[in-house]
Amino acid sequence: MIKLINLSLVLFIFFNLIAFDLIAQPNMTNVYGRRVQSLNGKWDAIIDLYDQGRKNKIYLNKKPENKTDFYEYSFENGLRLNVPSDWNSQLPELKYYEGTIWYGRKFNLVKESKERLFLYFAAVSYRCRIYLNGKEIAQHEGGFTPFQVEITDVAKENDNFLAVEVNNTRRADAIPAMAFDWWNYGGITRDVFLVSTPKVFIDDYFIQLDKTKADKINANVKLSEKLAYSPVTIEIPELQLKQTLKTDAQGEVKTSFIAKEIKHWSPAAPKLYSVKISTQEDQIKEEIGFRNIWVKGEDIFLNGQPIFLKSISFHEEIPQRKGRAFSQADAVVLLSEAKALGCNMIRLAHYPQNEYIVRMAEKMGFLLWEEIPIWQGIDFENESTKEKAGKMMREMVDRDKNRCALAFWGVANETQPSEPRNAFIRHLIATCRAIDTSRLIIAAFDLVRFNKEKQTFVMDDPFTKELDVVAVNKYLGWYDSWPVSPDKAIWDVAKGQPLIISEFGGEALYGKTGEKDVVSSWSEDYQETLYKNNLEMFKHIPNLRGTSPWVLFDFRSPFRFHPTNQDGWNRKGLVSDQGYRKKAWFLMKEYYENK
Repeated sequence: MIKLINLSLVLFIFFNLIAFDLIAQPNMTNVYGRRVQSLNGKWDAIIDLYDQGRKNKIYLNKKPENKTDFYEYSFENGLRLNVPSDWNSQLPELKYYEGTIWYGRKFNLVKESKERLFLYFAAVSYRCRIYLNGKEIAQHEGGFTPFQVEITDVAKENDNFLAVEVNNTRRADAIPAMAFDWWNYGGITRDVFLVSTPKVFIDDYFIQLDKTKADKINANVKLSEKLAYSPVTIEIPELQLKQTLKTDAQGEVKTSFIAKEIKHWSPAAPKLYSVKISTQEDQIKEEIGFRNIWVKGEDIFLNGQPIFLKSISFHEEIPQRKGRAFSQADAVVLLSEAKALGCNMIRLAHYPQNEYIVRMAEKMGFLLWEEIPIWQGIDFENESTKEKAGKMMREMVDRDKNRCALAFWGVANETQPSEPRNAFIRHLIATCRAIDTSRLIIAAFDLVRFNKEKQTFVMDDPFTKELDVVAVNKYLGWYDSWPVSPDKAIWDVAKGQPLIISEFGGEALYGKTGEKDVVSSWSEDYQETLYKNNLEMFKHIPNLRGTSPWVLFDFRSPFRFHPTNQDGWNRKGLVSDQGYRKKAWFLMKEYYENK
């Protein structure tokens, strides 16, 4: 009996070690600044409705070799899908598809003998397994963060076959969970690269202005190996700053610079500096801005000056194409409209969006609020889900920690108070702060209610005290009727802390006219009235330090059932799905111009 138990234990440990080895590796910093070979383009694809592909080992891509061989699948001469892109917008039959699709392609490579090679996916939605030359090499879960796997020892010079098993089925233990108010796009939705590095390379770095000192730049650099006494040089040529240091036993260097002539990044002047990090074998260049942000009392300070956040939200979607945004050109479409509105911040809803959007937003002068999709319905009692969320948070923060535009890390949206929820969010906050203490932690709540006795809007959730900034989603005039007139709407919410109204608004079908005081008119006229009332109410919120209407563009959502006015679209956009500005857009533009 003892021998059987020991054998079972050994097998359990063995198979768990195998599973652990397949988990994708932590990502190197700034893949877009390295030497890469793109694997974007047309990929062969197989729709696997009943999940038979793994059982039949279709990742082997076998071909008949004699007269008696045949296979019931083929990557060749069949379906082809664009990468990057979602599959839903590429075929009418895949519009609502949830399930498994296999992607496959061949590639050759040119690699020097001393180089290392990594396969990098900027995002795959939602869970995937990666196979190279018939062997499973990685797994990843999470549709909005990158992952990588080293293939130095398994890739060939010619005729490599890469297969990716992708599944976007909603699950109760997933993030987001079963129900969410946006489209469940599946596929390889962002760039795929082969990344070449030296044997020992610059794996990670974090270079930023000190949280409170306006002339102090802190820099941490980590090599890919724990190599001591290795020289690392950090340069910011425009500021005439340069240091060469020796790594410690962990292969890391930490230092600070004093930069008296530094020009701080801000929305009005989004200054970026060229930064170069080099070792004996490796070199990487980066554009980094320097700013600090903190909270004091009810104010948010950027570079020592209080700031009002003129924000907007949008999904990673091009409405006119009815598909995921994934390119630099797509980023221009989304960000240009936010700039025209007069915004100085964007809430990237409700998940980390692609790096083109993040980097371009920084260059255009937008502060950013970035979050993982902890959006209602999350199973806060599931330990596996909590650990999954922590991993997503790490991947998000690691990717974007050098972007000075990032001002807020978001840890939750519209969650209900409970001890499991509190423990879950504390885990996310601790995970975030273990990497980065320079940003502000924020969460959005939908718990504000009207206290009839006090004739005041209040919110009861003590967890707000654990945040730097409190945000509230409140749809007065849409989901909630006005209990008092807007000019008498007094708020007593998150007193002593900065408050952002992170969502407000209502739906309107572009071009539809109707009575301006009738909610069910679905008209631009009513949406305009709703916005006027909310803007009046904002005057009576003493600690209001920012607003973010929901949302910039109409977006696709199976949540929305009205056959004529919604038809699978959330119509709360200030801009229609065809790119036309509604009446409320002009109200918000005027409001922001006068703030």
